[in-house]
Amino acid sequence: MEHRLVAHIEKALGWDGPGSVGTAFARGRLTDPDLPARLLTPHKLLDLIKRRHLVNPQLRCYAEGREIHPSTFLSTNVNRRRQAVSQADMAALGRILKDGGTVVLDHVDFFDPTLEVACRALGWWSGELASANAYLAVGETDGFHLHWDDHEVIAVQLSGEKSWEVRGPSRPAPMYRDAERNRTPSKEVLWKGTMRAGDVMHIPRGFWHTATRLGSDSGGHSLHVTFGFTKRTGVTWANFLSDAARADEAFRRDLEGAEATDHQLLTDKLSALAASYSPERYLDELRFNTPPARHMPDVSAFGRPEGVAAVTEFAPSIVRVGDTIQVSGGGKRLTLHERAEPGLRALLSAHPVCLDGADEDTTTLADLLITEGLCEPLTETSSLGYTGLVTPVTYSKQPPMSA
Repeated sequence: MEHRLVAHIEKALGWDGPGSVGTAFARGRLTDPDLPARLLTPHKLLDLIKRRHLVNPQLRCYAEGREIHPSTFLSTNVNRRRQAVSQADMAALGRILKDGGTVVLDHVDFFDPTLEVACRALGWWSGELASANAYLAVGETDGFHLHWDDHEVIAVQLSGEKSWEVRGPSRPAPMYRDAERNRTPSKEVLWKGTMRAGDVMHIPRGFWHTATRLGSDSGGHSLHVTFGFTKRTGVTWANFLSDAARADEAFRRDLEGAEATDHQLLTDKLSALAASYSPERYLDELRFNTPPARHMPDVSAFGRPEGVAAVTEFAPSIVRVGDTIQVSGGGKRLTLHERAEPGLRALLSAHPVCLDGADEDTTTLADLLITEGLCEPLTETSSLGYTGLVTPVTYSKQPPMSA
């Protein structure tokens, strides 16, 4: 998928592809001044919060560097069916912001079509699942204390400004569940400065950082979004092998009381399992087997959709084998005739495809991909996630044949 955000991030950070994710701290600036506001604005974020049933910790608030108890800004209302639902107390959120607090909404891409499409584009680009968190602060705000994240982060300043300090790691490749604790910050300061609307920054896993608005304009604000990438590690692969071993009865047997030859058999079997499921094969199958996070079904009673788009978390594989085309992705494998290849490559490009003017073969193929869960019908709302950011695929209407 060719997405404006991905292209501008690469250019701003001086990257040539996703291989640089996780390698080093990088900072730059988006060359499109309209892109930040196109992604998200403070009012749009508050509107998203207002219209959702939210719970902590997905919605969090901070003041003076400390987390505010959720009872301060979340209320439980009883609907007409006497069901208790949790939602944000917008008046309380307003007071928190006006008093110099920070509002955080995790996985904002789950609610907003623009950020949903952006995360899908970043996932196709990087080969890793991506999600977005939004951070809104007003006035002089002592943000998060110096900390490190267990995932890769690309931060984009959308409006206002915020001061950052980024330090190097104090432990190589730290993990959330690790053999040693990682509590002593590094003294190596890589960058200290202010992020302004349009600035972008990559913070690798384990790099210490903090952000604040102390000393900033008391009447100003900051809105930034972080795109997080949880990359797979050798431990992830080892955990997969552990689960795969359950299929073999030898691994399910008790170790106590077993003979030395049985222990050797386990060692040999584990070595053979690791050899057959290399890290490369593990990653390939993980990406193939990951189903779409969400999928809009096609109901024929509603009529054919006007447009469709691919919704797999990773780019599907489209391979020609003889006179057939084999498609793998989203946990599905399909085999189609070679004449379907042009339509497949358009429909599975993750670009929105307008079916007005498409031939019958293309619309039938679109119906199949929707049924299999690789594509979904575009709605007025979901189409907004692509508008101005991803080029649509259109078909020219064929003029009627003259008599």
